[in-house]
Amino acid sequence: MTVQTPRRASSMDRDAVTAPKRAVTATPPKVKKKRDPLWAKLTVVLGALLMMGSGAGIVGTKYLVNSATSAVTQDDLLGNTKKTAAEGGNSLKGPIDLLLMGVDARKRWAVDDLHADTIIILHIPASHDQAYLVSVPRDTEVEVPPFAKSKWAGGTAKATEAFFHGAQNGGGWAGGAQLMAQTLKNATGISFDGAAIIDFNGFKGVIDSLDGVKMCVDQRVKSHHMVTVGGKPMYLAEARKTGKSQTPIYHEKGCRQMEGWEALDYARQRYGLTNGDYDRQRHQQQLIKAMAKKASTSGVLTNPVKINGLIKSAGKAFVLDTGGVPVADFIFTLKGVAANDLVLLRSNNGTFAGNGSGREQITEKSREMYKAVKQDKLADFILSNPDVVAKEK
Repeated sequence: MTVQTPRRASSMDRDAVTAPKRAVTATPPKVKKKRDPLWAKLTVVLGALLMMGSGAGIVGTKYLVNSATSAVTQDDLLGNTKKTAAEGGNSLKGPIDLLLMGVDARKRWAVDDLHADTIIILHIPASHDQAYLVSVPRDTEVEVPPFAKSKWAGGTAKATEAFFHGAQNGGGWAGGAQLMAQTLKNATGISFDGAAIIDFNGFKGVIDSLDGVKMCVDQRVKSHHMVTVGGKPMYLAEARKTGKSQTPIYHEKGCRQMEGWEALDYARQRYGLTNGDYDRQRHQQQLIKAMAKKASTSGVLTNPVKINGLIKSAGKAFVLDTGGVPVADFIFTLKGVAANDLVLLRSNNGTFAGNGSGREQITEKSREMYKAVKQDKLADFILSNPDVVAKEK
């Protein structure tokens, strides 16, 4: 990160962090079995809590996992979109589908004034030896059904706006998540075993508890969220209140160690990038991988004090719904999924599929991919459509 002479700062948008992409082969990786901490394997599913599930010499047992769950807020995020018994609901023996929603919850915004700018479906096949992240473009045009809890009458909107409409009139985050889950179920046919809301401002504490991470910037980009005032990084709205001179922040190309605020700010940028939001997704995957590497090589996983601090930080960043299944059972069921088994899949081939109204449409290939998720046939789909696998540039 470098700072340059003051310029007029652009307005703050509400980007949230989604999982950055990583390099994978065209076919799903099946041979690399290095066991990294489970929270890294599944990116942002349960955050730092899930690292306790790995068998790779981590301090603690299932008892510690159970005690750690008290750090994370749990709520009903799925409503009636939970998988039915016929679909394998309330059981971890078959395929597992989790809905991940990222929000940008800053103090100056009301709890019902948020959009889910990050929307990811995490699919674990019945073999429990692979993990797929299926991105849903935030600007996808969808039919958002009526939702009595928030007094939403229903209508056409962007996918990111479904959370907003569900959170209105007292619906809160749980209402936002429930309406998002119902909207996606209608659009894709997928029901869910669990869900998580990630507040990525809280995620800064997770990175700082790791003493920062190493990131490699591949495109020079100006921050649209932060500036420095007297050498101190601040959000634009906070900086304006000081009445002092503002210096723009530029993330320059190259690899370096980043503090939590810098790593998150870089991974949240989408304006000024070659492929916009799709580049942002790739950078966010890079961030999660960097966090996983730091956790597995810095002694955090064998230090009870450091683990406790990491869990407390994670507790400020997540709201969780495991569909009635104990979190510890979730974690230990998925121990067989390694970090190298994570595959990031692109909807709409990673490009904006506009419909003429500034919104995106779901392409036919993406609909087939969602169907493959529901039928637990993603591996076969990818073999026939290798271009849906996101590749790091």
